[in-house]
Amino acid sequence: MLIAGFPAGAWGTNCYLVAPAAGEECVIIDPGHQAAEGVEEALRKHRLKPVAVVLTHGHIDHVASVVPVCGAHDVPAWIHPEDRFMMSDPEKALGRSIGMPLMGELTVGEPDEVKELTDGARLELAGLEFSVAHAPGHTKGSVTFQMPETAEIPSVFFSGDLLFAGSIGRTDLPGGSHAEILDSLARVCLPLDDSTVVLSGHGPQTTIGQERATNPYLREVASGQGAHVKAPRRGM
Repeated sequence: MLIAGFPAGAWGTNCYLVAPAAGEECVIIDPGHQAAEGVEEALRKHRLKPVAVVLTHGHIDHVASVVPVCGAHDVPAWIHPEDRFMMSDPEKALGRSIGMPLMGELTVGEPDEVKELTDGARLELAGLEFSVAHAPGHTKGSVTFQMPETAEIPSVFFSGDLLFAGSIGRTDLPGGSHAEILDSLARVCLPLDDSTVVLSGHGPQTTIGQERATNPYLREVASGQGAHVKAPRRGM
């Protein structure tokens, strides 16, 4: 399997292209602010053909390049219905203006085709399987995508802004909830095998085992006590 990732834009949001191998179809995950050029470069480098864009949530730092990327390749975007409005109204999602100079660089709106994600869905795209888990807390419509373990590689977990290396997503924006994100960590992350590779929305790669041992939020959720420290802000 091929996973090509790069941090994009003002918030360093990780965008991923996932394919069975070079020269095949691929899925694009979270093409955010200023990601379109990086996407095209990765497509050329690995000779990939996109079939879909899938989104972990609707914040502008994860969806800002959805319209140009989907339009350039005539592919649909998948998003949870509770976050769909954010593609057309990013400032409402943040509860404030994100700034006129930045807004001037963005193509706000929906691509021609939008499909909605549901909890427990299994997407079969580009010859790959993605299991969808609804994981609110960072936003109401946050989701994660898990790919199954194979003989060659461990399971891969695209956590969006639910789980980072050493931290979790912020919960102080509209639709955020500290209680909900702790519940999502317990329900979605704790059952995963320690070998599961975590590719998050911001920051470096990690594993569930590493986070179970060192992440203060996951440790306290596992102990049943809840977390009593505040996450440093990453992304939106």
